[in-house]
Amino acid sequence: MSAFTLLLVLAAVIAAYRVYLAVRRWRAPPQDDWDERLVKNLRSQGGNPFNPYEVDFFFDLPDEARCQEVSAVLVAAGHAVDFHPLDPERGSSYSLHARKSIRISVPDMQAQTREFKALAAAHGGRYDGWATSGMNREMLKRQPG
Repeated sequence: MSAFTLLLVLAAVIAAYRVYLAVRRWRAPPQDDWDERLVKNLRSQGGNPFNPYEVDFFFDLPDEARCQEVSAVLVAAGHAVDFHPLDPERGSSYSLHARKSIRISVPDMQAQTREFKALAAAHGGRYDGWATSGMNREMLKRQPG
């Protein structure tokens, strides 16, 4: 086999691999990243990425004991925390609210969401997301639970 033929075969293999990757990427379901959408929404409303914001984080937990456990973790990380039972018509669980002043960036908020989802799940609950002043309220209404 000549060097030219070998070069053509190699080019064909590379081209086929690139086509495979493009098709795979095209077929992948689009990821709906709420953290990214919320950060972009904040920026479009005039948010400054260099300023810290008071960010509110929301959790749904099954009982007061679990709220105490999650509160201890959050307070140790510098959050102000409060919790209360939900209205009996909405169920028997508790709502936990944590607040902390932080800079908001897509990677940081994605990492925070992963951490808080794991924390809530470890205590039998659910992380409900975050919000801060300056966010478009219509965007928040569409955020999934």
